[in-house]
Amino acid sequence: MNFHISLPCTNLEETKKFYTQTLGAALGRSASNWLDINLYGNQLTFNKSGKFNFEYPSYTFEKEVLPSFHFGVILENNLWSDLYEKLQSSNIISKTDFLKNKTGAHSSFFIKDPNGYIIEFKTFTTQNTIFSNT
Repeated sequence: MNFHISLPCTNLEETKKFYTQTLGAALGRSASNWLDINLYGNQLTFNKSGKFNFEYPSYTFEKEVLPSFHFGVILENNLWSDLYEKLQSSNIISKTDFLKNKTGAHSSFFIKDPNGYIIEFKTFTTQNTIFSNT
């Protein structure tokens, strides 16, 4: 299964460049006021619009302040590590290990796109604990 999310965008060309050149994602369908990006089989649609604002920009999890509004993908460990190495010289906001030695242990890093959206790339120590409560 895949997800689709549609988001406002302030500059389509900068957005296309970031996703296709910086992240290496594929460009999908597009028009003069929108574009689709294939991010690991998931469809991101960016619609040209103005600025946006969110009332609660952050929250705290395990003593880390994280962006409240973000989206992301869960990758296998080797793909996550390769992408992290590739993006280290970019604007990585933070890299953190969460829930160490617990169910759901994972590593995440966050990066900001040209529209100010925060993207989380996450990998789980044990892949079958992605949705586990115990």
